Amino acid sequence: MGVIETVALTKKYPRVTALDQLDVNVGGGVTGLVGANGAGKSTLIKILLGLTDATSGSARVLDHDVTTDGAAIRALVGYMPEHDCLPADVSASDLVVHMGQMSGLPYAAARERASDVLRHVGLAEERYRPIGGYSTGMKQRAKLAQALVHDPRLVLLDEPTNGLDPSSRDDMLALVRRIGTEFGIAVLVTSHLLGELERISDHVVVLDTGRLLRSQATTDFMHATGLLLVEVQGPSDADQRLGQALVEAGLRATPSGRLIEVEVKDEGTYDVVRDLAVDLGLGLVRMQEGHHRIEDVFREGGAGSVQPV
Repeated sequence: MGVIETVALTKKYPRVTALDQLDVNVGGGVTGLVGANGAGKSTLIKILLGLTDATSGSARVLDHDVTTDGAAIRALVGYMPEHDCLPADVSASDLVVHMGQMSGLPYAAARERASDVLRHVGLAEERYRPIGGYSTGMKQRAKLAQALVHDPRLVLLDEPTNGLDPSSRDDMLALVRRIGTEFGIAVLVTSHLLGELERISDHVVVLDTGRLLRSQATTDFMHATGLLLVEVQGPSDADQRLGQALVEAGLRATPSGRLIEVEVKDEGTYDVVRDLAVDLGLGLVRMQEGHHRIEDVFREGGAGSVQPV
């Protein structure tokens, strides 16, 4: 039995179908849910939490039916919403304690848990300050803390890096990864930034206008392409010179930005690239195996606009 299972799950509104016959099975670890705005990510989360009803089909969370066991599911699941919904005049400590009590913890246990999770998310020194004075990154950490305070078996994180600068985004992604590995809590994290999910997810579910486009292990998405990516330094036309030399040597080579994509025939391809770079007096910066990325699925499937970074 998976952590999350849906069978032909459908949600229709008067003018749009948000989810269309969705079959998904989510296990442990970190699962990324990716899709453009309007792909159905938030609708799926609301149904899984029992906050909105499906039009047809079924869904189970931790072996509970979302139609009949909404309260039981919410007791076992932590939820971090996408939008800013925090009370400005309340401290993070008071908020997280309150949310712990709302989840059924006694006051003393809620205070102890709140202290622990605020320390884990990096708000130990700021926990008594009113949230209204927090930066965006601190607010996101507070939202994450309240989702973890009752020690859930599953957390649903809706765009946790929304509005963050690159440094804060990296910190948040590291936290999400820790939740799924060190804490042993199953994670379903949504994002429209493909690179984020490649970095932290064990499994990726790709939605396109409410339909399942792909669901598989992240490593399967990123299998080798059979291409060697080569970067050289030297004169302004260094890449062109090496590319031409590779073609003359019988290899297929094409430019790709500052890199050269070289088709790997056998292990000797690496030696040919190295030797030609030396012969041309060029500095060989790197040679690395090319891999597919999640964004390639969207190109192949014709999905909506999803950002690669």
